[in-house]
Amino acid sequence: MTTDKTDSTTPAPTHAAPFGRALCAMITPFTESGALDLDGAQRLADRLVTEGCDGLVLSGTTGESPTTTDAEKASLVRAVREAVGDRAALVAGVGTADTRHTVELSLQAEKAGADGLLVVSPYYSRPPQDALEAHFLDIADTVGLPLALYDIPGRTGTRIEPDTMIRLARHPRIVAVKDCAYDLLGTQKVLARTELAYYAGCDEYVLALRAIGASGYISTVANAAPRQFRAILDAFDAGDTAEAARLQRRAVPLVEAMMAAGLPGSVTAKALLGALGLPAGPVRQPLRPAGRETADGLRAVYDEFTAG
Repeated sequence: MTTDKTDSTTPAPTHAAPFGRALCAMITPFTESGALDLDGAQRLADRLVTEGCDGLVLSGTTGESPTTTDAEKASLVRAVREAVGDRAALVAGVGTADTRHTVELSLQAEKAGADGLLVVSPYYSRPPQDALEAHFLDIADTVGLPLALYDIPGRTGTRIEPDTMIRLARHPRIVAVKDCAYDLLGTQKVLARTELAYYAGCDEYVLALRAIGASGYISTVANAAPRQFRAILDAFDAGDTAEAARLQRRAVPLVEAMMAAGLPGSVTAKALLGALGLPAGPVRQPLRPAGRETADGLRAVYDEFTAG
């Protein structure tokens, strides 16, 4: 009889991590008058990288990209690159509802110094899968940077179906996925048939996706707790799966408070960062700032989370 000598504590192999493992979907700081706060963005970016982030996603959903101008997006990439240098990968959110505009933003981000692009499905128009595929291919064919596809049908109204994802993976510049589809079966199907690097885009899925071969995460909650979320991956990758599970469960109250309380993550992240005295500022309309009671509640949950 043969003996299986496989160490049961050894994590499953993961796909390559082209932008690092621990990424933060960074908020975009504004001044109290609502202008872009580049100094605040540099200070926040430096803190995030110092506290364990391998990469930063700029001008994503959490970065309030629908309300920042093209010029502001480029300025943000340049400023953050100056602040972090080569210590972290910078992934620029460039997705819009217009293919031509997305291509323009992609070329602009490349020129500004981004390392990669986060491209969300065109929203509102809800293109069918063949049109969606053509949209992503047009961008990948035009730019020289690697692309991460952002699958978040709850916001865009359109799923990047697993079969579409598998076809898109054939393009050499389509290398990653930010996964907010809440479809564990579909994710495993793509992981099994492609080399795409999957990043958990929902903080409660960080460990679950890592355990089935994902590369890491792109976290909103990491704006406030970068070191604590990095610790989940570090424990798992060191083979201490029990500790990784404990750390993931410990994060649940903060994840719930920031991401499942009926407010967008940009609102709750800015409220908590402001309560911590970190760069944030107001949100831009149509979003509205969290009230004092919400901010105080977030701070209380954060304090309990970080006390352990």
